[in-house]
Amino acid sequence: MVFQDPDDQLFSPTVAEDIAFGPLNLRKNHQETKKILKETLETLRLAGFEDRITYNLSYGEKRLVSLATVWAMQPEILLLDEPTIWLNEETIEKIVQILNSNPHLSYIIISHDKNFLKKTTSCKYEMSDGKIKKK
Repeated sequence: MVFQDPDDQLFSPTVAEDIAFGPLNLRKNHQETKKILKETLETLRLAGFEDRITYNLSYGEKRLVSLATVWAMQPEILLLDEPTIWLNEETIEKIVQILNSNPHLSYIIISHDKNFLKKTTSCKYEMSDGKIKKK
């Protein structure tokens, strides 16, 4: 799950430590974790961020690093809570490209951003009056 507020998700001093946390806790060895870290940084276009201090990142960078922390665990399904809130168009487009770059990845997005949903989903449901309806 990628939280709505990346500050609720990031807790390690550096980007590399935050991204490596998941694979290490999934009992990947250090060699595997290093490989996953490198691949994740490249896939999410964050190469060069390894030693950056997480609390010094911009909001958009924190959002991408939050996604990277989950991506590194190679999930079967991603759950994204309002992934575009408070982001500029450039960062939103990066997230669109990242999500659309892996056709085997499934994800559930909770969002009010209809344009983002149009670019990233093929099936939409809406909650209205306490009921879930297919759109």
